[in-house]
Amino acid sequence: MSRWTPCKRREFIQKLQELGLADPFSGSKHQFMIYHEYRLTIPSNDEYSVPQLRMMIREVEEIIDRQITLEQWNSL
Repeated sequence: MSRWTPCKRREFIQKLQELGLADPFSGSKHQFMIYHEYRLTIPSNDEYSVPQLRMMIREVEEIIDRQITLEQWNSL
């Protein structure tokens, strides 16, 4: 059985782009990605821990209004 693993920032952004979020743009301290009228803040650390990754994926799930399973995430 697979488990959630830490994710590199670049890989995270690529997966979000595959989910339909726009390319990141610079803000004041962080970059942002847009999905319709929603704005998602992208933290600037190089790698996201599993708890941080899960927290951000839950936020993305609310934005795109569908659940993202581990299998779906790994296949992106």
